[in-house]
Amino acid sequence: MSEQTSVVDASPQDDRVPRHVAIIMDGNHRWAKQRRLPGAAGHRAGARNVRPIAEACADLGVTCLTLFAFSTENWQRPKREVRLLMDLMRSVLENDLDELCEREVRLRIIGDRSKFASDLQMQMNRAEAMTRDNSRMSLNIAANYGGRWDITEAARGLARAVAEGDMDPEQIDESVFAEYLSLGALPPPDICIRTGGDYRISNFLLWDFAYTELYFTDDFWPDFDQQNLRAAFEWFDERQRRFGRRA
Repeated sequence: MSEQTSVVDASPQDDRVPRHVAIIMDGNHRWAKQRRLPGAAGHRAGARNVRPIAEACADLGVTCLTLFAFSTENWQRPKREVRLLMDLMRSVLENDLDELCEREVRLRIIGDRSKFASDLQMQMNRAEAMTRDNSRMSLNIAANYGGRWDITEAARGLARAVAEGDMDPEQIDESVFAEYLSLGALPPPDICIRTGGDYRISNFLLWDFAYTELYFTDDFWPDFDQQNLRAAFEWFDERQRRFGRRA
């Protein structure tokens, strides 16, 4: 049995597998450039890679998978590239919805969706509604998302609750604040995988990453396969997570 096959066949009860996996999917454009292809080819290859990695995570027993698809800063990219990314998002929402339902995966979009075109917002709402009752794995797509935006929105929500008399300021602690963030009641990521060779978190899940293990790989996202996923999980298994305590 190959290592790649064994990832899918692994027991879903394996306690060494992280419950919540976050991935910064980086390197699409460089993948294309390396092959002397247009940048669009890299983004398309990256979009195609979402399904097999999500399926592998679900088969392994991961309960939450959060993918950084489009940041609040990505609007600064060339307009043609932004249009392509929007079209790819539409395609994924349209073509992969039945597969998500079949595999009992719940889809959630986190981020400020107000800046997206109305038809794309409708697709997002429809996909969330159709998968709401699925319970095998939560697939969270961070779109027009930024960690600073997330914290700011949570602060605004709490300020409104206090102003309207629904909450006493003394009630606000870390757990209450976390409920107002995009991930809400979901557990924070156990591991964040960043592909593409850069060593930063790029304004992703700033609050939630307090004790997240950070795994960096030089592999570009379109090349990141089930074997790479297994390597990341094996690395995670060797970590001693102390959460501020001594070993």
